Amino acid sequence: MEEGKNMHDLVIRNGKIVDGSGEKAFIGDIAIDKDRISKVGLVEEQGKEEIDAGGHLVTPGWVDIHTHYDGQVCWDSYLSPSCWHGVTTVVMGNCGVGFAPVKPGSEEFLIQLMEGVEDIPGTALHEGIDWGWETFPEYLDTIEKKELVMDVGAMVGHGPIRSYVMGYDRCQGKEDASDEEIEKMAEITEEAIKAGALGFSTSRTYLHTDKSGEYVPGTEASANEMRKIANTIADLGEGTLEIVSDWMDKDIELDWVKEFVEESDRTLTYAQTSGDPFSVWKYCEENFSKGVKIRPQYSGRPTGMLFSLESSVHPFIAHPSYSEIADKSL
Repeated sequence: MEEGKNMHDLVIRNGKIVDGSGEKAFIGDIAIDKDRISKVGLVEEQGKEEIDAGGHLVTPGWVDIHTHYDGQVCWDSYLSPSCWHGVTTVVMGNCGVGFAPVKPGSEEFLIQLMEGVEDIPGTALHEGIDWGWETFPEYLDTIEKKELVMDVGAMVGHGPIRSYVMGYDRCQGKEDASDEEIEKMAEITEEAIKAGALGFSTSRTYLHTDKSGEYVPGTEASANEMRKIANTIADLGEGTLEIVSDWMDKDIELDWVKEFVEESDRTLTYAQTSGDPFSVWKYCEENFSKGVKIRPQYSGRPTGMLFSLESSVHPFIAHPSYSEIADKSL
């Protein structure tokens, strides 16, 4: 085919187009020039490259708001398996775990957090992560240099921040951070969001443990610590807060969550599967109707999980009687 002056770079023809507007699907063509969709409908001009999408759906790419590619992004430019399913944007750094900021010598601690919470093999993380950063802005710079097939956004996690400030030997458990340490955590959060982080994530569920079974940093962080970080996001006027919570003291937890959202006008999103889902959902639904931007994360279809006694999460994990025998041989 001879390339003409009015040719598009790419034309996708005869597909059943679902454009995301809410209108009914229709059969049509899509023209793309450089990195922009230039025409939707009937495209009479030819393309330098053409794809016959007859019999297929053509849709905008999916945005996966909850992933854990924080390590995989270092070695897998496709971010599989998301790329296999029409995903074109992923958000990582959820659940308070991630790999920045990191002090030299604490890399192993962050790997064990990720391995415990998400069952991502530590061997793969050890071999695949190049650790070319210390701060969160440096981590984003590293990602920016990767040739990825999709767009990537990242939250800054409570676990890495707390271990960076308090040390990995103190950041877990019931010890409260000092006022100076809380101030430093807030500063790191501010630095991360100014550099491009989408927000701050934290875990407050007893289901999230590191490889050795210790609760992840921030699980029992004080309300003062959480408010200071949340207020920092509010003062910036950008960024969101993502939380996974058992809603351990539901009234207190929901009160500060609601207070943060109302005062900051920022959005808070939480995993709908955790804690007391139905009463929390009802609470958030009632407040959402009043303009309070608390939004659950949930799947559009049922999902399953594979459990075993060697998994980091299974039905017995929260029972004290199991903890007493957990280290024994199977």
